[in-house]
Amino acid sequence: MKKTIQDFFHKGDMVLLSLCLAASGFGLLLIYSATRYLRNGNRYVMIQGIGILIGVVAYAVFTLVDIELFTEKLWKWMFLFNVAILLALIPFGRAGDSGNKNWIPIPGLPINIQPAEVVKLFLVLLLAYQCARLKDKELLAHPLSVILIAAHGLFFAALNLVISKDYGMSLLYVLMLIIIMWCAGVKWGWFALGFGGVVGAGVLLWGKLPAYIRNRVTIIFLRNDPGGAGWQQEHCVMAIATGGVTGQGYLQGSQTQRGIIPAQYTDEIFAVCGEELGLVGCAVMLLLLCAIIFRCFWVGRHAASRMTALVAFGFGGMFLAQTVINIAMTLYVFPVVGLTLPFFSYGGTSIIILFAAAGLVSGVKAKDLPSWLQDRGSAL
Repeated sequence: MKKTIQDFFHKGDMVLLSLCLAASGFGLLLIYSATRYLRNGNRYVMIQGIGILIGVVAYAVFTLVDIELFTEKLWKWMFLFNVAILLALIPFGRAGDSGNKNWIPIPGLPINIQPAEVVKLFLVLLLAYQCARLKDKELLAHPLSVILIAAHGLFFAALNLVISKDYGMSLLYVLMLIIIMWCAGVKWGWFALGFGGVVGAGVLLWGKLPAYIRNRVTIIFLRNDPGGAGWQQEHCVMAIATGGVTGQGYLQGSQTQRGIIPAQYTDEIFAVCGEELGLVGCAVMLLLLCAIIFRCFWVGRHAASRMTALVAFGFGGMFLAQTVINIAMTLYVFPVVGLTLPFFSYGGTSIIILFAAAGLVSGVKAKDLPSWLQDRGSAL
Protein backbone atom coordinates (compact mmCIF):
# COMPACT_ATOMS: atom_id res chain seq x y z
CA MET A 1 0.00 0.00 0.00
CA LYS A 2 2.81 2.38 0.91
CA LYS A 3 4.55 1.75 -2.41
CA THR A 4 1.25 2.30 -4.28
CA ILE A 5 0.78 5.66 -2.59
CA GLN A 6 4.38 6.61 -3.34
CA ASP A 7 3.91 5.62 -6.98
CA PHE A 8 0.82 7.81 -7.19
CA PHE A 9 2.60 10.90 -5.85
CA HIS A 10 5.69 10.17 -7.95
CA LYS A 11 3.96 9.42 -11.26
CA GLY A 12 0.59 11.15 -11.00
CA ASP A 13 -0.16 14.60 -12.34
CA MET A 14 -0.26 16.65 -9.13
CA VAL A 15 -0.73 19.86 -11.10
CA LEU A 16 -3.95 18.56 -12.65
CA LEU A 17 -5.17 17.23 -9.30
CA SER A 18 -4.48 20.57 -7.63
CA LEU A 19 -6.43 22.41 -10.33
CA CYS A 20 -9.36 20.00 -10.02
CA LEU A 21 -9.39 20.39 -6.22
CA ALA A 22 -9.23 24.17 -6.50
CA ALA A 23 -12.13 24.24 -8.95
CA SER A 24 -14.28 21.79 -6.96
CA GLY A 25 -13.48 23.63 -3.72
CA PHE A 26 -14.59 26.90 -5.30
CA GLY A 27 -17.68 25.12 -6.56
CA LEU A 28 -18.44 23.81 -3.06
CA LEU A 29 -18.48 27.39 -1.75
CA LEU A 30 -20.89 28.41 -4.51
CA ILE A 31 -23.13 25.40 -3.86
CA TYR A 32 -23.29 26.33 -0.18
CA SER A 33 -24.38 29.85 -1.08
CA ALA A 34 -26.84 28.65 -3.72
CA THR A 35 -28.57 26.16 -1.36
CA ARG A 36 -28.78 28.24 1.85
CA TYR A 37 -32.40 29.15 1.11
CA LEU A 38 -33.38 25.46 1.18
CA ARG A 39 -34.41 23.82 4.44
CA ASN A 40 -32.03 20.91 3.80
CA GLY A 41 -29.38 22.92 1.95
CA ASN A 42 -26.49 21.45 3.93
CA ARG A 43 -27.34 18.04 2.48
CA TYR A 44 -26.22 19.17 -0.97
CA VAL A 45 -22.92 20.48 0.36
CA MET A 46 -22.32 17.23 2.24
CA ILE A 47 -23.10 15.04 -0.78
CA GLN A 48 -20.86 17.15 -3.01
CA GLY A 49 -18.06 17.01 -0.43
CA ILE A 50 -18.31 13.23 -0.19
CA GLY A 51 -18.36 13.06 -3.99
CA ILE A 52 -15.13 15.08 -4.13
CA LEU A 53 -13.43 12.75 -1.64
CA ILE A 54 -14.53 9.67 -3.60
CA GLY A 55 -13.42 11.44 -6.77
CA VAL A 56 -9.92 11.96 -5.40
CA VAL A 57 -9.70 8.23 -4.64
CA ALA A 58 -10.90 7.50 -8.20
CA TYR A 59 -8.28 9.92 -9.52
CA ALA A 60 -5.53 8.04 -7.68
CA VAL A 61 -6.80 4.61 -8.79
CA PHE A 62 -7.09 5.55 -12.47
CA THR A 63 -3.67 7.20 -12.40
CA LEU A 64 -2.11 3.81 -11.69
CA VAL A 65 -4.15 1.83 -14.24
CA ASP A 66 -2.59 0.84 -17.56
CA ILE A 67 -5.47 2.17 -19.63
CA GLU A 68 -4.17 0.67 -22.88
CA LEU A 69 -4.07 -2.84 -21.46
CA PHE A 70 -7.29 -2.26 -19.53
CA THR A 71 -9.15 -1.22 -22.68
CA GLU A 72 -7.50 -3.82 -24.88
CA LYS A 73 -8.57 -6.65 -22.57
CA LEU A 74 -11.99 -5.36 -21.57
CA TRP A 75 -13.31 -3.24 -24.46
CA LYS A 76 -16.13 -5.65 -25.24
CA TRP A 77 -17.25 -5.67 -21.62
CA MET A 78 -16.97 -1.88 -21.47
CA PHE A 79 -19.23 -1.57 -24.50
CA LEU A 80 -21.78 -3.99 -23.05
CA PHE A 81 -21.64 -2.22 -19.69
CA ASN A 82 -22.41 1.12 -21.34
CA VAL A 83 -25.41 -0.40 -23.12
CA ALA A 84 -26.63 -2.20 -19.99
CA ILE A 85 -26.42 0.79 -17.66
CA LEU A 86 -28.38 2.97 -20.10
CA LEU A 87 -30.98 0.23 -20.60
CA ALA A 88 -31.29 -0.02 -16.81
CA LEU A 89 -32.99 3.38 -16.92
CA ILE A 90 -36.04 1.76 -18.53
CA PRO A 91 -37.13 -0.32 -15.50
CA PHE A 92 -35.27 1.48 -12.70
CA GLY A 93 -34.86 5.09 -13.83
CA ARG A 94 -36.75 8.03 -12.43
CA ALA A 95 -37.21 11.53 -13.73
CA GLY A 96 -35.42 14.51 -12.19
CA ASP A 97 -36.64 18.09 -11.92
CA SER A 98 -36.14 18.56 -15.66
CA GLY A 99 -38.46 15.67 -16.48
CA ASN A 100 -35.68 13.65 -18.11
CA LYS A 101 -35.41 10.03 -16.98
CA ASN A 102 -31.76 10.33 -15.94
CA TRP A 103 -31.45 8.82 -12.50
CA ILE A 104 -31.35 5.40 -10.86
CA PRO A 105 -31.96 5.51 -7.09
CA ILE A 106 -29.75 3.41 -4.83
CA PRO A 107 -31.92 1.32 -2.46
CA GLY A 108 -31.43 2.26 1.18
CA LEU A 109 -29.33 5.32 0.38
CA PRO A 110 -30.41 8.94 -0.20
CA ILE A 111 -28.43 9.14 -3.44
CA ASN A 112 -28.92 8.40 -7.13
CA ILE A 113 -26.53 7.58 -9.95
CA GLN A 114 -26.71 9.09 -13.42
CA PRO A 115 -25.83 6.37 -15.96
CA ALA A 116 -25.15 8.85 -18.77
CA GLU A 117 -22.30 10.34 -16.72
CA VAL A 118 -20.71 6.91 -16.25
CA VAL A 119 -21.10 6.08 -19.94
CA LYS A 120 -19.10 9.09 -21.13
CA LEU A 121 -16.07 7.89 -19.13
CA PHE A 122 -15.88 4.56 -20.96
CA LEU A 123 -17.04 6.04 -24.26
CA VAL A 124 -13.89 8.16 -24.50
CA LEU A 125 -11.72 5.08 -23.84
CA LEU A 126 -13.59 3.01 -26.42
CA LEU A 127 -13.48 5.68 -29.13
CA ALA A 128 -9.79 6.39 -28.47
CA TYR A 129 -8.99 2.66 -28.65
CA GLN A 130 -10.98 2.21 -31.86
CA CYS A 131 -9.40 5.20 -33.59
CA ALA A 132 -5.87 4.29 -32.48
CA ARG A 133 -6.18 0.72 -33.72
CA LEU A 134 -7.47 1.83 -37.11
CA LYS A 135 -4.76 4.48 -37.36
CA ASP A 136 -2.04 1.96 -36.49
CA LYS A 137 -3.35 -0.34 -39.24
CA GLU A 138 -3.49 2.62 -41.67
CA LEU A 139 -7.22 2.06 -42.11
CA LEU A 140 -8.49 5.32 -40.62
CA ALA A 141 -8.89 6.96 -44.02
CA HIS A 142 -11.09 4.12 -45.29
CA PRO A 143 -14.78 5.16 -45.55
CA LEU A 144 -15.97 2.05 -43.70
CA SER A 145 -13.67 2.86 -40.77
CA VAL A 146 -15.01 6.39 -40.45
CA ILE A 147 -18.59 5.11 -40.66
CA LEU A 148 -17.94 2.53 -37.91
CA ILE A 149 -16.39 5.11 -35.57
CA ALA A 150 -19.23 7.56 -36.17
CA ALA A 151 -21.83 4.80 -35.72
CA HIS A 152 -20.24 3.85 -32.40
CA GLY A 153 -20.53 7.33 -30.93
CA LEU A 154 -23.91 8.12 -32.48
CA PHE A 155 -25.35 4.84 -31.22
CA PHE A 156 -24.81 5.86 -27.61
CA ALA A 157 -26.02 9.40 -28.25
CA ALA A 158 -29.23 8.00 -29.79
CA LEU A 159 -29.71 5.34 -27.11
CA ASN A 160 -29.37 7.90 -24.33
CA LEU A 161 -31.74 10.29 -26.10
CA VAL A 162 -34.42 7.67 -26.72
CA ILE A 163 -34.35 6.35 -23.16
CA SER A 164 -33.80 9.49 -21.09
CA LYS A 165 -34.75 12.37 -23.45
CA ASP A 166 -31.54 14.07 -22.28
CA TYR A 167 -30.61 16.23 -25.28
CA GLY A 168 -27.68 17.86 -23.49
CA MET A 169 -25.79 14.67 -22.69
CA SER A 170 -26.45 13.24 -26.15
CA LEU A 171 -25.08 16.44 -27.68
CA LEU A 172 -21.99 16.08 -25.49
CA TYR A 173 -21.47 12.50 -26.72
CA VAL A 174 -21.56 13.75 -30.33
CA LEU A 175 -19.05 16.53 -29.59
CA MET A 176 -16.74 14.06 -27.83
CA LEU A 177 -16.94 11.84 -30.92
CA ILE A 178 -16.06 14.76 -33.21
CA ILE A 179 -13.12 15.86 -31.06
CA ILE A 180 -11.58 12.38 -30.87
CA MET A 181 -12.07 11.75 -34.59
CA TRP A 182 -10.49 15.12 -35.39
CA CYS A 183 -7.49 14.48 -33.14
CA ALA A 184 -7.09 10.98 -34.63
CA GLY A 185 -6.66 12.50 -38.08
CA VAL A 186 -10.01 11.99 -39.83
CA LYS A 187 -10.14 14.23 -42.91
CA TRP A 188 -11.99 17.54 -43.17
CA GLY A 189 -14.42 16.25 -45.76
CA TRP A 190 -16.06 13.81 -43.37
CA PHE A 191 -16.86 16.57 -40.90
CA ALA A 192 -18.29 18.73 -43.67
CA LEU A 193 -20.41 15.79 -44.81
CA GLY A 194 -21.57 15.13 -41.27
CA PHE A 195 -22.43 18.78 -40.68
CA GLY A 196 -24.46 18.84 -43.87
CA GLY A 197 -26.26 15.69 -42.78
CA VAL A 198 -27.10 17.21 -39.39
CA VAL A 199 -28.45 20.39 -40.98
CA GLY A 200 -30.53 18.39 -43.45
CA ALA A 201 -31.89 16.10 -40.73
CA GLY A 202 -32.66 19.13 -38.57
CA VAL A 203 -34.70 20.72 -41.33
CA LEU A 204 -36.60 17.51 -42.08
CA LEU A 205 -37.28 16.62 -38.42
CA TRP A 206 -37.84 20.14 -37.05
CA GLY A 207 -41.60 19.77 -36.91
CA LYS A 208 -41.35 16.44 -35.10
CA LEU A 209 -39.19 17.76 -32.25
CA PRO A 210 -40.97 18.40 -28.94
CA ALA A 211 -42.43 21.91 -28.74
CA TYR A 212 -40.29 22.86 -25.73
CA ILE A 213 -37.10 21.99 -27.65
CA ARG A 214 -38.16 24.10 -30.65
CA ASN A 215 -39.00 26.97 -28.30
CA ARG A 216 -35.60 26.78 -26.60
CA VAL A 217 -33.87 27.06 -29.98
CA THR A 218 -36.00 29.82 -31.50
CA ILE A 219 -35.93 31.96 -28.35
CA ILE A 220 -32.16 32.38 -28.77
CA PHE A 221 -32.74 34.21 -32.05
CA LEU A 222 -36.09 35.89 -31.43
CA ARG A 223 -35.88 36.87 -27.74
CA ASN A 224 -39.65 37.39 -27.80
CA ASP A 225 -40.76 35.21 -24.90
CA PRO A 226 -38.83 36.26 -21.77
CA GLY A 227 -41.60 35.05 -19.48
CA GLY A 228 -41.87 31.65 -21.13
CA ALA A 229 -39.10 29.72 -22.92
CA GLY A 230 -36.55 32.44 -22.13
CA TRP A 231 -37.47 32.82 -18.46
CA GLN A 232 -34.52 30.78 -17.13
CA GLN A 233 -31.88 32.58 -19.17
CA GLU A 234 -33.37 36.03 -18.55
CA HIS A 235 -32.88 35.53 -14.81
CA CYS A 236 -29.32 34.29 -15.34
CA VAL A 237 -28.35 37.28 -17.46
CA MET A 238 -29.98 39.63 -14.96
CA ALA A 239 -28.08 38.07 -12.06
CA ILE A 240 -24.74 38.34 -13.87
CA ALA A 241 -25.44 41.94 -14.91
CA THR A 242 -26.28 43.05 -11.37
CA GLY A 243 -23.05 41.51 -10.09
CA GLY A 244 -20.89 44.03 -11.93
CA VAL A 245 -17.13 43.81 -11.49
CA THR A 246 -16.83 42.62 -7.89
CA GLY A 247 -20.33 41.24 -7.25
CA GLN A 248 -22.91 41.86 -4.56
CA GLY A 249 -20.86 39.86 -2.06
CA TYR A 250 -20.57 36.21 -1.11
CA LEU A 251 -23.85 35.00 0.46
CA GLN A 252 -25.39 38.36 -0.49
CA GLY A 253 -26.82 37.75 -3.97
CA SER A 254 -30.31 39.23 -4.20
CA GLN A 255 -31.61 36.44 -6.46
CA THR A 256 -29.35 33.66 -5.23
CA GLN A 257 -30.31 33.97 -1.58
CA ARG A 258 -34.01 33.82 -2.44
CA GLY A 259 -33.64 30.89 -4.82
CA ILE A 260 -34.90 32.85 -7.83
CA ILE A 261 -32.25 31.76 -10.34
CA PRO A 262 -33.47 28.50 -11.96
CA ALA A 263 -31.23 25.46 -11.33
CA GLN A 264 -28.87 27.78 -9.49
CA TYR A 265 -26.76 25.10 -7.81
CA THR A 266 -26.61 22.84 -10.87
CA ASP A 267 -26.82 24.06 -14.48
CA GLU A 268 -26.75 27.80 -13.75
CA ILE A 269 -24.10 28.06 -11.05
CA PHE A 270 -22.14 30.43 -13.30
CA ALA A 271 -24.92 32.98 -12.76
CA VAL A 272 -24.54 32.61 -8.97
CA CYS A 273 -20.83 33.35 -9.29
CA GLY A 274 -21.55 36.36 -11.50
CA GLU A 275 -24.10 37.82 -9.12
CA GLU A 276 -22.18 37.34 -5.87
CA LEU A 277 -18.55 37.54 -6.99
CA GLY A 278 -18.90 39.54 -10.20
CA LEU A 279 -16.58 39.62 -13.16
CA VAL A 280 -13.61 38.88 -10.91
CA GLY A 281 -15.15 35.65 -9.61
CA CYS A 282 -16.19 34.54 -13.09
CA ALA A 283 -12.68 35.23 -14.38
CA VAL A 284 -11.17 33.04 -11.65
CA MET A 285 -13.68 30.31 -12.48
CA LEU A 286 -12.82 30.46 -16.18
CA LEU A 287 -9.06 30.52 -15.50
CA LEU A 288 -9.33 27.34 -13.43
CA LEU A 289 -11.38 25.57 -16.09
CA CYS A 290 -9.04 26.73 -18.88
CA ALA A 291 -6.04 25.54 -16.87
CA ILE A 292 -7.61 22.08 -16.44
CA ILE A 293 -8.44 21.86 -20.14
CA PHE A 294 -5.01 23.02 -21.33
CA ARG A 295 -3.32 20.67 -18.88
CA CYS A 296 -5.21 17.76 -20.46
CA PHE A 297 -4.13 18.90 -23.93
CA TRP A 298 -0.53 19.30 -22.74
CA VAL A 299 -0.54 15.74 -21.39
CA GLY A 300 -1.97 14.55 -24.71
CA ARG A 301 0.80 16.29 -26.63
CA HIS A 302 3.42 14.48 -24.53
CA ALA A 303 1.72 11.08 -24.39
CA ALA A 304 3.72 7.92 -25.02
CA SER A 305 1.28 6.35 -27.48
CA ARG A 306 -1.44 7.27 -29.93
CA MET A 307 -4.26 5.83 -27.85
CA THR A 308 -3.26 7.52 -24.61
CA ALA A 309 -2.90 10.81 -26.47
CA LEU A 310 -6.45 10.45 -27.78
CA VAL A 311 -7.68 9.69 -24.26
CA ALA A 312 -6.16 12.91 -22.93
CA PHE A 313 -7.45 14.93 -25.88
CA GLY A 314 -10.86 13.29 -25.54
CA PHE A 315 -11.30 14.20 -21.90
CA GLY A 316 -9.85 17.67 -22.42
CA GLY A 317 -12.32 18.13 -25.27
CA MET A 318 -15.13 16.84 -23.05
CA PHE A 319 -14.32 19.43 -20.37
CA LEU A 320 -14.07 22.13 -23.05
CA ALA A 321 -17.38 21.28 -24.76
CA GLN A 322 -19.26 21.04 -21.47
CA THR A 323 -17.81 24.35 -20.25
CA VAL A 324 -18.58 26.26 -23.45
CA ILE A 325 -22.14 24.93 -23.71
CA ASN A 326 -22.93 25.58 -20.05
CA ILE A 327 -21.65 29.16 -20.03
CA ALA A 328 -23.18 29.95 -23.43
CA MET A 329 -26.47 28.59 -22.12
CA THR A 330 -26.24 30.82 -19.04
CA LEU A 331 -25.40 33.89 -21.16
CA TYR A 332 -28.48 33.33 -23.37
CA VAL A 333 -26.54 32.51 -26.53
CA PHE A 334 -27.25 28.76 -26.58
CA PRO A 335 -30.44 26.79 -25.90
CA VAL A 336 -30.97 25.32 -22.43
CA VAL A 337 -29.89 21.67 -22.68
CA GLY A 338 -29.20 20.75 -19.07
CA LEU A 339 -25.42 20.38 -18.96
CA THR A 340 -23.58 21.15 -15.75
CA LEU A 341 -20.41 23.22 -15.39
CA PRO A 342 -17.48 20.82 -14.79
CA PHE A 343 -16.19 20.71 -11.18
CA PHE A 344 -18.44 23.61 -10.10
CA SER A 345 -22.04 22.41 -10.43
CA TYR A 346 -23.68 20.15 -7.87
CA GLY A 347 -23.89 16.46 -8.76
CA GLY A 348 -22.47 13.48 -6.90
CA THR A 349 -22.13 11.19 -9.91
CA SER A 350 -20.87 14.05 -12.04
CA ILE A 351 -18.05 15.13 -9.72
CA ILE A 352 -16.84 11.54 -9.23
CA ILE A 353 -16.76 10.92 -12.99
CA LEU A 354 -14.98 14.23 -13.60
CA PHE A 355 -12.22 13.30 -11.15
CA ALA A 356 -12.04 9.80 -12.64
CA ALA A 357 -11.66 11.31 -16.12
CA ALA A 358 -8.90 13.61 -14.87
CA GLY A 359 -7.31 10.55 -13.22
CA LEU A 360 -7.20 8.77 -16.57
CA VAL A 361 -5.43 11.82 -18.01
CA SER A 362 -3.03 11.65 -15.05
CA GLY A 363 -2.47 8.00 -15.92
CA VAL A 364 -1.46 9.06 -19.44
CA LYS A 365 1.19 11.31 -17.92
CA ALA A 366 2.32 8.55 -15.55
CA LYS A 367 2.96 6.19 -18.43
CA ASP A 368 6.30 7.65 -19.39
CA LEU A 369 7.53 4.78 -21.59
CA PRO A 370 6.22 3.72 -25.01
CA SER A 371 3.64 0.94 -24.81
CA TRP A 372 5.91 -1.61 -26.50
CA LEU A 373 8.46 -1.22 -23.67
CA GLN A 374 5.92 -1.77 -20.87
CA ASP A 375 5.64 -5.06 -19.03
CA ARG A 376 2.11 -5.54 -20.28
CA GLY A 377 1.77 -9.05 -18.98
CA SER A 378 1.81 -7.99 -15.31
CA ALA A 379 0.02 -4.69 -15.60
CA LEU A 380 -3.35 -6.03 -14.40
